[in-house]
Amino acid sequence: MEENKKLVTILVPAYNEEEVLHMLYERLETLMDDNRAYDFEVLLVNDGSKDKTLQIMQELREKDKRINYLNLSRNFGKETAMIAGLDYCKGDAVIIIDADLQDPPELIPELLKYWEEGYDDVYAKRKSRQGESFLKKFTSKMYYKVLQAFTKIEIQKDTGDFRLLDRRCVEALKAMRESQRYTKGLFSWIGYNKKEVLYDRDPRAAGKTKWNYGKLINLSIDGITSFTTSPLRWAAGIGILVSFVAFIYMIVIIVKTIVSGVDVPGYASTMVVILFLGGIQLIFLGVIGEYLGRAFNEGKHRPLYFIERYNEEKETNANLNKSKFDN
Repeated sequence: MEENKKLVTILVPAYNEEEVLHMLYERLETLMDDNRAYDFEVLLVNDGSKDKTLQIMQELREKDKRINYLNLSRNFGKETAMIAGLDYCKGDAVIIIDADLQDPPELIPELLKYWEEGYDDVYAKRKSRQGESFLKKFTSKMYYKVLQAFTKIEIQKDTGDFRLLDRRCVEALKAMRESQRYTKGLFSWIGYNKKEVLYDRDPRAAGKTKWNYGKLINLSIDGITSFTTSPLRWAAGIGILVSFVAFIYMIVIIVKTIVSGVDVPGYASTMVVILFLGGIQLIFLGVIGEYLGRAFNEGKHRPLYFIERYNEEKETNANLNKSKFDN
C-alpha cells in the first residue's frame, strides 16, 4: 500500500443477502479498480444471516483480499451491525452502503470528491424512491415531520445510511455506546461539516426487504425517544390542561346544583368522563414506560454485540469486551 494513498472503507451490513452479494461485489470491484487514487477495503458485516450470506462473504474474501468480513454471533439488527462495522473499519473515511444495491456504488466517487474538499459527512439524499409504495413514502414523510417538531436537532429528511464519514465522525459515533440506537439521528447529532448529494434510489436488485411496518414503527419510536423528552412534556401539559378543564366543570356543576337545584347529570356522562380520562392516563403511562424501558436497558451496560469471527480468525468474548467496550 502506497503511503500517499488514503484508505477508504466501504461498510456493508447484510442480513440474508445471498442473492445480491455477487452483484454488489462486481460493482464494487469495478469502482475500486477505476479509482486508483485510493486504497479500498470492503467490510461486510454478516448480521446473523440464515442463508448462504456468510459462505459467499468467505468466498469473496478468498478471491479478493480487499474484502474483509465480520460475522456477528447472532442477529442484532442493522443499527448494531453498523456500529460493529465502525468498530472494525480501518479507513481514513468510511462509506456506509446497503447490500441490496438500492444505493448505487457509482455515486461513491462524488462522495469522495466532496470529502477531499473538506466535508466530514457527505450524505446521499433521495430525489426519488423507486419500488416503494405510496403508503411507505407518506408515512415516512409524516414521521420526519413529527420527529423534527419534537427535537431541536435538524434531522436530515429523505436520507438513509448511504454516506461518507470522515474518521473523526466515525470516532464520534463509536464513542456513543447506547444499546437502542437510532443511527440516522446520531448522524445529525454529532454535527461536523455536512454536504448533501442528490440521487435517484433504485429498486432492490434481488430478494425482499427485511423491513416490515412493525420494525419501522419500533425504529420510529427509538428515534423519538432517543433524541427528545418532548413527549413527556406534552403528557404533563395535556394532563394539566385536562385537570384545569375538569376543575372548571366541577365548579359549574356545584354552582348549578346549589343555585338552581339542578341534579348532577347521570350515569352516561360520568362513564364518558371516566373512560376519557382513563384512556389518557394509559397513553401517558405508555409514554413514560417507553422512557423507563430505555433507562432500564441502558442501565444494564451489556455489550452491544459479540463477534463470532473476523475474517478467518475466531474472536473470544474476553478480548472483544476489552478492546471494544471500554469507555
